Amino acid sequence: MHKNLVHTIALDVKFSEVDSLGIVWHGHYVRYFEDGREAFGKQHGIGYLDFYANGFVVPIVNIRCDYKKVLRYGDSVFVETTYVPCESAKVHFKYRLLHAKTNELIVSGSTVQVFLHKDTFALQLTNPDFFQAWKEKYGFI
Repeated sequence: MHKNLVHTIALDVKFSEVDSLGIVWHGHYVRYFEDGREAFGKQHGIGYLDFYANGFVVPIVNIRCDYKKVLRYGDSVFVETTYVPCESAKVHFKYRLLHAKTNELIVSGSTVQVFLHKDTFALQLTNPDFFQAWKEKYGFI
């Protein structure tokens, strides 16, 4: 049985991310997911450049974002990114954004990415060898 593979980063809400009421604009939460995904990839060796070096791009084909509370200018947030193992040729992550001071759940969500060949954009229907090896390394196979 595999363990959960989780990575957490802290982010500060920037002035450019809030609306006239001082509340984070809803679209920035998706960017926070991406910040978490990039940090996860760097930590665990499956960043965007790793995919590209192996001949693939990994566009998002599904995203879910469930808003619970708001963030405001000056807040800090923990972005918790968890890899969700699956057999199919896709990369699935879940996210939890927690207020850094109160630990309240602000947003939860998920993304699904698929493998496309970087030159032809043809869909890869099976896990590429390098991703299969990564999954084995972390005990997901």
